[in-house]
Amino acid sequence: MTILCIETSTQVCSAAICIGGVPTDRRISIGETNHAQLLPRYVDELLAELTRKGLHVEAVALSAGPGSYTGLRIGTSLAKGLCYGLQVPLLPIDTLKILCASAAAHAHVEDGLLCPMIDARRMEVYTRLYDAELQPKGETRAVVVETAESLVENDELKSRKVYYFGDGAEKCQAVLTQPNMHYIAGIVPDAQYMGLLAEKMLADGFEGADVAYYEPFYLKQFVAAPSHVKGLH
Repeated sequence: MTILCIETSTQVCSAAICIGGVPTDRRISIGETNHAQLLPRYVDELLAELTRKGLHVEAVALSAGPGSYTGLRIGTSLAKGLCYGLQVPLLPIDTLKILCASAAAHAHVEDGLLCPMIDARRMEVYTRLYDAELQPKGETRAVVVETAESLVENDELKSRKVYYFGDGAEKCQAVLTQPNMHYIAGIVPDAQYMGLLAEKMLADGFEGADVAYYEPFYLKQFVAAPSHVKGLH
């Protein structure tokens, strides 16, 4: 299938076209926060290139969270609008699994557990353990990282190698000093790695989320900061 993939869960904004799970065109910005401006432009460029090739989008894959509240809302709004207008299925994919797919493409991780981390401020991260086949080994959690035991609670898994990565991982290096903990730098959630994950969802029989009622997975409630504008409280 020809799938448009959208990823906006962190400071990275990316979009890609994947055909048969293989990325054929991609746009990405790392470190900028103006997703509301970048994403529509990226999608327009990708769709224009598809039209030039005589192809059309058959599904939209969306990074489902957890992650930035604002980023997830931007990606979700655009994805839902596209799915409604084009009458194609919406395929939400766990952001932490997308991070794992990115790590597996950049490093040798077949001999251990994958521990993606999304920054949740201070020493807290959103995380979940996966095996090398990207199968989850626990629940998605918000964890204050103090030791390796904060991440790996299961006694059966504590002797395994653990590869940790993502925008919440670098700050944890000072406390994750155990020999079995291995940091992988430079791993970001990237839309080009969503194609195979989306294809597998379809092969497993998933027909798409309800576009009208779908909401991202925030994990924690959004709390608005107090306004600094005089007269607004």
